[in-house]
Amino acid sequence: MEITIIGTGYVGLVTATCFAEMGHIVTCLDVDEEKIKMLNAFNIPIYEPGLEELVKKNKNRLFFTTDYKKAIKNALVCFICVPTPSREDGSCNTSYIEDVAKTIGSLIDDYKIVIIKSTAEVGTSYRVKNIILEELKKRDLKLDFDVVSNPEFLKEGTAVADCLKPDRIVIGTENERATEIMKEIYHGFTLKHDRLIVMDILSSEMTKYAANAMLATRISFMNEIANICEKVGANINNIRKGIGSDSRIGYSFLYAGIGYGGSCFPKDIKALCHLAKKKGTKASLLETVDDINTNQKKVLANNIIRFFSKNGGIKDKVIAIWGLSFKPDTDDMREAPALTFIEMLLEKGAKLRLFDPIAMEKAKKLFKENKNIIWCKDENHAAEGSDAIALLTEWKQFRLLNFNPIKKIMKTPILFDGRNQYHPIDMKKRGFKYIGIGIPNEIDN
Repeated sequence: MEITIIGTGYVGLVTATCFAEMGHIVTCLDVDEEKIKMLNAFNIPIYEPGLEELVKKNKNRLFFTTDYKKAIKNALVCFICVPTPSREDGSCNTSYIEDVAKTIGSLIDDYKIVIIKSTAEVGTSYRVKNIILEELKKRDLKLDFDVVSNPEFLKEGTAVADCLKPDRIVIGTENERATEIMKEIYHGFTLKHDRLIVMDILSSEMTKYAANAMLATRISFMNEIANICEKVGANINNIRKGIGSDSRIGYSFLYAGIGYGGSCFPKDIKALCHLAKKKGTKASLLETVDDINTNQKKVLANNIIRFFSKNGGIKDKVIAIWGLSFKPDTDDMREAPALTFIEMLLEKGAKLRLFDPIAMEKAKKLFKENKNIIWCKDENHAAEGSDAIALLTEWKQFRLLNFNPIKKIMKTPILFDGRNQYHPIDMKKRGFKYIGIGIPNEIDN
């Protein structure tokens, strides 16, 4: 089937590539000429494990263009995968989707299915339908078309695998014709197990928000419990095992840390809270989830500031930072806890030595040149002459390090673990003072 994907960000590019892998002919459309030029040269503008190889493998079925007219005309289905950023009030900005809908309405001349894959406010699909109808009316045309909601459930860092082997495929439709075409599109993804769930459009749109809200809630819940653990002397790692073994709870998303970030959870929680308020109800739980996460991003920096307040003050102390992206296996810095951490320590006069395996270039664009920031070539380089190390992103390459040479090049062997990646007893044996999240610590000792 000929498919057009509008938008070549994380969702659009991964979805397009996986459709091509399943045998579809896919045209990726974007108004960013530089990005399309890069993609036509097979230079991938985002980091996602396995994506570059898959794009090159499917070069005979995967095409990139800025030509709206040609891309729309040749395809039976058009997936909208454009950004939906937060507005200042927290609401979901659907203006990019609406712009695409206007263009589609001004160009189509036969039956099309317009599929919204971008995460958008509940009711967006109907707005898109009305916009297309208005454009057709301007052209004095009456054409059949369908608008379908098909939310994405990709996780950055595992997006290719998530797309090729989905847990579920949610389809929100109004008629059987569109449903059957959607089943045909996803047939290759559901050969062994039927993972396709068909429902009404509004429920489909809400499913995406509800899924992210549940996961974000689990994270904030564990972070709140972790903060209580520190006060009472309990260990959040033991708590996780104790409650995760309950089959009603499970182990997923029960890791305490320094808060969630990225392009989805922060934005979607705020959008859902705003939507509830607009509809005359209150999302009290989700507002609290957001508040907890905002405060959690400050926890590690506050621990460091508090520790050094008893040890000569934080000013001019050298802190090595391991990891900058909001999670491993991505270069995404959007809403990354590292941003809050860095700003707080710079404000207190600390000197920072930063390293991330993938996100360095994107991080550099977010910080102006600063005499107190040094960009390092690896984790050892970052640790040189440092008064402490702060682990912010749990990259695999940080897991099994030889800490003996690292200890020798540090001023003082102190590790602040924002992801509880290391074991306190192991680090103590290596001669490190260790402070994690939600575990008995040595700040006041």
